[in-house]
Amino acid sequence: MAGNEVLLNGSSLHEGVREEIRRRIAAGLYIEGEAIPSAAQLSEEFGVSAITVKRALRDLQSFGVLTAVAGKGTFVKQQRRFLRELSVGMSSTEDARRRGLKLTVDLLSITREKIVDPALLSFDHSDALKLCVRKIVYADGMPVMYDATYVSTDMPDEIVEEFSNCLVTDALQNHGVGLTDIHLIIDAAPASVPAQQAFSIPSGYPMLRRLYHQKTTRPDISVVGLVESPFDRLACSVTLPVGKQAFGEREA
Repeated sequence: MAGNEVLLNGSSLHEGVREEIRRRIAAGLYIEGEAIPSAAQLSEEFGVSAITVKRALRDLQSFGVLTAVAGKGTFVKQQRRFLRELSVGMSSTEDARRRGLKLTVDLLSITREKIVDPALLSFDHSDALKLCVRKIVYADGMPVMYDATYVSTDMPDEIVEEFSNCLVTDALQNHGVGLTDIHLIIDAAPASVPAQQAFSIPSGYPMLRRLYHQKTTRPDISVVGLVESPFDRLACSVTLPVGKQAFGEREA
């Protein structure tokens, strides 16, 4: 197909290129998980400037269709969305196993620092240093969550040692520390810098955020954290009890 014919489908040059790339993805000419031709190659094929092609590619990245990996190229994103059940007492690993998913984690860092995020401070407003555990969580090999978890710095060493290969809440349960009440704040925001790096996404990419305060069966141990997930990779499900008490009503 000639470049001029492609561009007739859009109201502007970059829109025409964008829609033709989208058409090729839908038709299976560009395959999920694989790289598309470079901006220079597309520029030559369509007979437009590289600037026009790059603008079209940026649009498709913002739409969640493509992802750019520094030094490797631009790839068609896998269009798969995972559902996370937010149930009290059920860990992420248990939920993933129940849904037939393989959940793995990649430890990024363990540091001592204070909580500075205003939303997290509503859960824990102490000025004390916390142990911050940062990880990327994968479902069936696809990165779906960037997780920053804060716990007390006096956490037993045998529990801390497990943070390298499982989530903090899973490590706690492995050592007999059960999960009880959980307080959640779910909102949307542009990707933070660490999340941009973790998912290879551009600045401003929309993210689903889940801020959590997880209480445990030990009064001296609670978990506060923040999960960021690309809007097109994760959704959350919550089951609530039915009845007046569930809606804050009281019997007369």
